[in-house]
Amino acid sequence: MSQPVVEGIVESIAEAEGTDPEELDVALERFVSTDAIRDLANHDSSSWRLQFETRDHVVEVLEDNTILV
Repeated sequence: MSQPVVEGIVESIAEAEGTDPEELDVALERFVSTDAIRDLANHDSSSWRLQFETRDHVVEVLEDNTILV
C-alpha cells in the first residue's frame, strides 16, 4: 500500500469535510478499532472490505486501499 490505511482514512474524512487532517474533529478510535483496521489490511487474504460509520459519514475501505467517504 502506498500509505498506511488508517492515515488514509483520516485524510479521506478530512477531505470530505474540507479541512486539514490535523484539524479534524473526529477521533477515529471512537467508531472503529484502528488496530483491527491495521490487522485487516495486513492479513494474508487479498479480498476484503470494511465499512463503518462515523458521526457524519459512512466510510468504506477496500483491499486495494480505496477509501470511500
